[in-house]
Amino acid sequence: MQKEPAVSADQMLAFEADCHIFSGCGFPAPGLHSFMFKPMATVGGIEFNKTMLLALVGTVVIVWFFWAAFAKPKLVPGKVQMIGEAGYDFVRRGIVYEALGKREGEKYVPLMVSLFFFVWIMNLWAVVPLAQFPVTSIISYPAALALIVYVLWISLTFKKHGFVGGWKNLSGYDKSLGPVLPLIMVLELFQNLIVRPFTHAVRLFANMFAGHTLLLLFTLASWYLLNGLGIVYASVSFVMTVVMVAFELFIQAIQAYVFVLLATNYVQGALAEHH
Repeated sequence: MQKEPAVSADQMLAFEADCHIFSGCGFPAPGLHSFMFKPMATVGGIEFNKTMLLALVGTVVIVWFFWAAFAKPKLVPGKVQMIGEAGYDFVRRGIVYEALGKREGEKYVPLMVSLFFFVWIMNLWAVVPLAQFPVTSIISYPAALALIVYVLWISLTFKKHGFVGGWKNLSGYDKSLGPVLPLIMVLELFQNLIVRPFTHAVRLFANMFAGHTLLLLFTLASWYLLNGLGIVYASVSFVMTVVMVAFELFIQAIQAYVFVLLATNYVQGALAEHH
């Protein structure tokens, strides 16, 4: 049974509120406790915490937005429809069509649009007041999304090429390689079946984890130094906090783009003819 963390993010907030330089307490540096939350409620035996609530609210927001944008589309779009069309078209033309082409890619557009906006809003929670936490900095969420892409990729590979052809596709089988063929096949299988899905999830998780830690570091430093002579240094830390928020907004969108770009490339690899 997993032990409850000795200190949670909720408990640290109460401590950090009264902690300043020269007050006798040490700097409350961010750590793993910053990513742990006590259960808010138990539903059907499942403990429901802050990250789950943010994921649920994010899902509702996305569904509401696209419903409002496209439930009753108009020839001359309103603001919501125009923003929805721009976002949808960005993923469709800028990512899916580029990798798969219009004819083959159209059927995968809904999935890729859903993935893009879900990942983006899960990242975006990091800079939203009161939420202030990127859901994707918890590894289980990127891992679940990467698993969806992985299952799609593997199933398409065998559907397109058959059982034998599918393994050839995944193993990089090429008889012209001669004696090194067994080694190449082992390396390709290791890369395709283990490394690719692992890095697909970890890339998103690591960027959001690191970004949130840096934001916490400068935010806590600003508050901690806000006492006596430390106020001079607090102002510098506050400027860095603003800079990091702007940078994080950029990274959040980029990571959503990269996640979907890789997903599309995996689908493209599954559908490509093996040579």
